[in-house]
This record gives sequence, structure tokens and C-alpha cells, in this order.
Amino acid sequence: MPISSMTGFARHSGERQGLFWQWEIKSVNGKALDVRLKLPQGFEALEVPVRAALASGFHRGNLQVTLSISGQIARETVRLNQDILDRLVQAGEALRERIGGEPLRADVLLSIKGVVEVASLPEDEADAEQRNAAILASFGEALSSLAAARREEGERLRAVVGAQVQRITDLSDAARANPSRSPDAIRARLAEQVSRLLETGAALDPDRLHQEAVMAATRADIQEELDRLQSHVEAAQALLASNEVVGRKFDFLAQEFNREANTLCSKSADRSLTAIGLDLKTVIDQMREQVQNIE
Repeated sequence: MPISSMTGFARHSGERQGLFWQWEIKSVNGKALDVRLKLPQGFEALEVPVRAALASGFHRGNLQVTLSISGQIARETVRLNQDILDRLVQAGEALRERIGGEPLRADVLLSIKGVVEVASLPEDEADAEQRNAAILASFGEALSSLAAARREEGERLRAVVGAQVQRITDLSDAARANPSRSPDAIRARLAEQVSRLLETGAALDPDRLHQEAVMAATRADIQEELDRLQSHVEAAQALLASNEVVGRKFDFLAQEFNREANTLCSKSADRSLTAIGLDLKTVIDQMREQVQNIE
């Protein structure tokens, strides 16, 4: 699959028999897959399939998933409270026999609080299953939209990181070709250092001086760092072309890039080479920020 970002947003709505719902998913970068799910009361049965779908579709990222519900779920019915009605009729008839009056009227009795009750019938199990299936199908559409958004952002990241990897290649080549690394330049620097030591009047053993010069030249050599940088560039290019989830690998590789740039700067004995090393560090830091968003 193409590189995906961990940043994205999706929303999808649905309706069934007067019930309206809306899924909303927000995704940001994270070290692992962390899902925060908010479901309305009465829809707890959706949690397991929703989490399973998220785990199947995504590997990393902090996801906030919210389901909003509006409309009427249960059916309503009118029920006559026969016990209260009987008591009212008995009391009314007894009172009429004592003091007289018109016979009790049905509309008056029905208007008395408690005689008529509006009750909600529980949803049929088959209806509940069909309703949940429709809501989950809508969630699947939201997941597809989120995956597409993350892939689109991932393509942008691929282009940005690819350009940064190329910049690292260019700077590495510039460091490799830097005139300060030539044997003549190294000899000139060592000769200058020796000249300064001789000016102090210190007694120097020629053999020891030669050994120190060789060691100094070895410590200043950045060939290994340049070779490792080249190896890291090839690894980065392979990750950019990969169809796997590469975010963690890229994050680790960025740290390795930074390690080599730091060593190159510490070994540099020339301003121009140090400047290249600092540019390398800047580009690598920028790349590390970008790869934090790759899934």
C-alpha cells in the first residue's frame, strides 16, 4: 500500500426509519494505534466491531471516533391505566350518589393525569440488528474516507521527504568532494600545526611527531561517515518506495542520519566542511519532523 500519513479527518451520515446518525473520525500522529471511542447510550454493541474495523484498517495514530444520534429509536404506544380509571369511576359514582350531578364523562376521565400513559415499546431484536448493520455500514464509509485522506497526505509527505533525502545526498557529495579532504590540504594543515609547535621551542621527537600526525589525520577522516550516510540514503529511498508500513523504520533511520551528521561536524577541521555538516543537520532535523507523521 502507498505511504500514509497519520493525519486525517472523515465524516459520514446516515438515516433509517426516522433515526439519524453521524460518524466523525479525527486522526493525528501517535507511536501506536490509540482509539478513543464515544458512543451514545444504547449503542454499546457497536464498540467491538468498530474497534475491530479500526485495527484492521490502521496500524498507528491517535484516533478520536464519535457517533452522534438524533431522531426516535423506540416506538410509542398509548396505554390506559385501568386500575386508576376504575378507582376514579368508583369514587365519582359514589360521590354522585351522595350529592347528585351529571354522569361521569369519558373525556373528563381521560384528561386526568395518570389515566392515559404514553409508553415506549422496546425495539425488536431483528430491527436493532438491521439498524446496527446500517450504522456500521456507514462507519465503513467513514473509514474509507479517512484512509483516502491519510493516503493523500502520505503522498505529500513522500514528496517532501524524498526532496529532503535528495538534499542529504547532494550535501554528502559536496562533503565528499570538499577540497579540505585532499591529501595536500591535510598535509598543509598538519605542517601548520607542527610549525606552531616548533615556534614554542618545544623538543619534539620526529617519530612521535609522525605518529601523532597519522593519528590526527585518521581522526579527521570522515570517509566512514560519508559511506554510512550513503547507505542510509539508499535505505530511505527503499522505504519511500515500499508498500509496507514504514513510519517506525523511518523514524529510527532519521536518528541514524543525525548521528552521522553530528560525527561529521565533530571531525571537521575546515570551516567549509563544518558548514556542510550544519546544513546536513538542518535538513535531517526537518526530515525527522516530517517522518513523525508517517504511519
